[in-house]
Amino acid sequence: METQLTQDLDSLNELARKVYFCALRVHQNLGPGLLESAYEECLFYEIQKEGLFVEKQKSLPLVYEEIKLEVGYRLDLIVENKLILEIKAVEALNPVHLAQLLSYLKLSKCKLGLLMNFNVAKLKDGVKRVIL
Repeated sequence: METQLTQDLDSLNELARKVYFCALRVHQNLGPGLLESAYEECLFYEIQKEGLFVEKQKSLPLVYEEIKLEVGYRLDLIVENKLILEIKAVEALNPVHLAQLLSYLKLSKCKLGLLMNFNVAKLKDGVKRVIL
């Protein structure tokens, strides 16, 4: 008998798989070397084509004790209100990129994020799966 947690994880993994293949289509069509905003817009379009709910540049407030602070955090993309995508187009991912995504996961209470660097020859080398 499957538990609710197992079903939720399976659902989240399937969502991440669909989004990865959307990103792969974008990368195959555009290749490396463009601005992050170009990849973000194209990935947004591809995810919508899959019939998934996706929001771009969604504001993420910081809640500290009893106050809610609008301090300018924005999620590049959030899919189905469950999966955060942090888009990069950099020479190499570094620890601050990972820390940024982890912070977004904590603030949003999402459990899974994908750190995606499109400035690579093979997309699989530029994707890091981050679980909170």
